[in-house]
Amino acid sequence: MITQIRGRLVEKNPTYVVIDCNGVGYLLHISLNTYSLLPSDENIVLYTHLSIREDAHTLYGFISKIERELFKLLISVSGVGPSTARTMLSSMTSEEIQQAIASENVKLIQSVKGIGAKTAQRLIVDLKDKILKTFDLEEVSVVQNNTNKEEALSALEVLGFVRKQAEKVVNNILKGMPDASVEQLIKQALKNL
Repeated sequence: MITQIRGRLVEKNPTYVVIDCNGVGYLLHISLNTYSLLPSDENIVLYTHLSIREDAHTLYGFISKIERELFKLLISVSGVGPSTARTMLSSMTSEEIQQAIASENVKLIQSVKGIGAKTAQRLIVDLKDKILKTFDLEEVSVVQNNTNKEEALSALEVLGFVRKQAEKVVNNILKGMPDASVEQLIKQALKNL
């Protein structure tokens, strides 16, 4: 298995690069993120993944080990091949993909060309735990805000306010103060209702 290539950058395109390594030119397929982060000098190091199929041996290059690890996780999901994984890495940064999967943001994942609702759901189901462990992410704060929001809305309902009206006010408060506690949300909402 080829795990990295260090050499002279001979050719650079948005979808692939050619690296001369001791007289042998290696063609590596890359994402747009890798392309944009390639150094301007000729000597570079790319981390690689070799994809072997019946009809082709394809080498993929990545600017960082994190991007390569994410690529491997993506292609481990049924229905996501190397081309789709590369498209995802071109459409979003590694961090954005990690956050989208960890926070179960189906719409953001679906916004990538070639990924439908079922594939987006499968990515989340198959990779959420792995992403949280591998990249040492904590449960995403969006979930915490939702529980704070729900608790605040429940309290406001108990106080006699209409849920729809209270929800609009709480959403506006959250735009300005995304980390607001339940108490802060209730106090601010009472001022605005």
